[in-house]
Amino acid sequence: MHTIRLSSLSNCVVFFDFDNTITLFDLLDDIIKHFSVNKDWMALEDAWVQGKIGSRKCLEGQLKGVRITKRKLLQYLSCVRIDPVFHKVYALLRREGIKPVILSDNFTFIIQAILKNNGIKGAKVYANSLRFNKDRLIPSFPHANTRCFLCAHCKKKNLQKKGIRDRIIFYVGDGLTDVCPAECSDTVFAKGKLLDHFRKAKRLCVAFNTQEDIYNYFRGLEK
Repeated sequence: MHTIRLSSLSNCVVFFDFDNTITLFDLLDDIIKHFSVNKDWMALEDAWVQGKIGSRKCLEGQLKGVRITKRKLLQYLSCVRIDPVFHKVYALLRREGIKPVILSDNFTFIIQAILKNNGIKGAKVYANSLRFNKDRLIPSFPHANTRCFLCAHCKKKNLQKKGIRDRIIFYVGDGLTDVCPAECSDTVFAKGKLLDHFRKAKRLCVAFNTQEDIYNYFRGLEK
């Protein structure tokens, strides 16, 4: 892919995971950890990591223990900063006519609030839904796959939407929920558990640490 000029990639889409990919830490995990009234979320997390439950059952169970109002959640989110280089990545892709899309097992309300606070406008976001009942967070999962229990949000389904599946697909991610969409992509940028998966499977990917690595890759294709 490094021999291809970026100007020739206008018929491509770059998909980004959100937590620990655009943000500097796993935001949803941090919310659950800090605002839960008990430690039940830990057993659910372990069960998910071990493959005993899917991320939907995990999130539903974990959010039952979270207590935070909409106002307090917005206050918390106002302090969250994304990887500052994502601004440059986003601007470069938009300038070249390349569509950046966010696919996340987090929630649209949370993601859009952070993007707004960090000055990112117009990003397409596919994520789970969230409503508030006093200090309770009530999740719903409009992008779930009823035939697969693994993920609350079937990222693969949105990645293969009509009008997208025929394009060149880049995927940037770090976790277990990124495995399925990454395996359907043409070029994968991976770190964390996603990188571990690709290395174990002996599949090609581009290892990255921060958005600086993503920017340098695409900037190199401009030259």
